[in-house]
Amino acid sequence: MRFPLIEPLLRLLIGAILFSCTAGFIASTIQSGSRIDRGHIYENKQFRQRCTNTYSVVAATEDSLTENVNGIAAIKLNVNEKARTVTSVCASGTLCTMSSHDGIEGAPFGSHVDYVLDDEGNPVLLMNEMSMHTINIRDGGEEGLVTLFTQLSGAQGGQDVSRVSLTGTISKIPNNAEDLDALRMRYSIAHSYADQVMNSPRFDFYRISPKKVYYVGGFGVMAKWVEPEDYRDAEADVLSREASSIITKLNRDHSEDLLLTATHLLNVENLETIRVTGVDRLGMDLRVTKQIRRNKLQTNEFRIGFRIPVISVEDAKSEILKVFQEAWEKGEGYVWDSDDSLPGSDVPIAQIAEDALG
Repeated sequence: MRFPLIEPLLRLLIGAILFSCTAGFIASTIQSGSRIDRGHIYENKQFRQRCTNTYSVVAATEDSLTENVNGIAAIKLNVNEKARTVTSVCASGTLCTMSSHDGIEGAPFGSHVDYVLDDEGNPVLLMNEMSMHTINIRDGGEEGLVTLFTQLSGAQGGQDVSRVSLTGTISKIPNNAEDLDALRMRYSIAHSYADQVMNSPRFDFYRISPKKVYYVGGFGVMAKWVEPEDYRDAEADVLSREASSIITKLNRDHSEDLLLTATHLLNVENLETIRVTGVDRLGMDLRVTKQIRRNKLQTNEFRIGFRIPVISVEDAKSEILKVFQEAWEKGEGYVWDSDDSLPGSDVPIAQIAEDALG
């Protein structure tokens, strides 16, 4: 015989018992008054210590920030990955060719173009035979060089975004190329208009084979040449297509959390502004401006690493909220129950540029 009211009551009773046990565990783990709804709990010191050793970075303490070269490398994408990420996220750019037009022979000529990447990171363009840049390429011969310039879009705009210039030779892709069908499909998905002209005899696919790759991280930050082989072997960051929206949301909706992070984890005094400039699977970049004396500001760049590399947007959000929570906890004077260490003491942090815009 079944009793229809018994089973729901039993489920409610079991749920109440589990909730009571969980609440008791949380209450015994952190001090009364901390924000449990945004919080996170590290169950033991060994877990936190293992995460810190993974990066070999000495995090911020109350007195100093310690920078470790190997540690910085562990919590930052290398320049090859950054360059590949930019070209993977972008779908258009400026193609620079050498003009063959009367009166401006040899002058640089820029054209807006769309592109996709092949499996090795080479840009592939669909071009009309009558376009001026196509004529310049044809007149320049097989050894003629072109440059494709592309940059990320961002809330700040202007020069304060990552960008890449790929310089190399460009050649028409033959109709019997093994990857042509895949490239046609890839281009059609990225650029819907292409279906209307792709089969026209006036249009052909061209591939750029880079000889030099130049990466610029933004305004007043790192710029470096990348070897084509290293660029080809690198992979785009897993957060690349979502990074811009994450950055925008953090700067728009989490100003208080960023302020607490600068004050209690980065130990910045006389703070003027702080904003997130980059997010990837290994951590986030912060640009912090402080007043050092009257009418004199100093802007520094910091890297806050994630304890473990993330594999999704949700993982990244979780790691960022953990950093914000620990900054709040430290500001409120809480300590870890297990070893009396301060919250945030094992967050991997490094100052990567000083007075970057000075």
